[in-house]
Amino acid sequence: MSYVLLIMGVLVGILFVFTLKPGHNFVRLLLAFSGAYLLSVTILHLLPEVYQHAEDTKLIGILILVGIIIQSVLESFSKGAEHGHIHLHSDSSKFPWLLFVSLCIHAFSEGLPIHHSDDNLLWAIVVHKIPIAIVLTTFLLHANYSKKTIFLFVTVFALMSPLGMLASDKLPIIEEYHTEITAVIIGVFLHISTIILFESTENHKFNYQKFVAIILGVLLTIFTL
Repeated sequence: MSYVLLIMGVLVGILFVFTLKPGHNFVRLLLAFSGAYLLSVTILHLLPEVYQHAEDTKLIGILILVGIIIQSVLESFSKGAEHGHIHLHSDSSKFPWLLFVSLCIHAFSEGLPIHHSDDNLLWAIVVHKIPIAIVLTTFLLHANYSKKTIFLFVTVFALMSPLGMLASDKLPIIEEYHTEITAVIIGVFLHISTIILFESTENHKFNYQKFVAIILGVLLTIFTL
């Protein structure tokens, strides 16, 4: 069921694009909610769990920092797609391979800790995928790529997190170093979610809608843990 939900998160985002055609404000609020949800699950659940099972807490801290750095590098290639902004000029004559590969690596890594975590992390990632799928699909459509190319892109992207979860379940080496790998993924989650939450709004004005979305994401985590 977890594998299906991860794929459904992407499909829901695609359906939003083709049916409701969500505006920028809707996507921004959905991103804020998903970012707050993901950050809350990371801090309230993943961090305590990792430190509880860690033999070397200093190493865990270093690996979290490594995860932050890795995600920073990935974003230099994905142009910010992981947090809902693709800063890339549309050019249908050249397929964005760097965007594709970096997004797939990110999606695969998201699936690695799910097998050993409760449903809160699963749902946080599912919800996070919806606005990302909206932004990604919208970009591909505006870039005038062929339907075959778009279908292949989003299909592979949708399958990467389930593949990460499957690898975590089946590969002994990932099982053996689960705590250390999760620490790296925590760094990835912290980087993405904090960028989503704390990026500046227009003219640095306080946005009540975004604030409410963030509070809802935090409260949902608190009352479901």
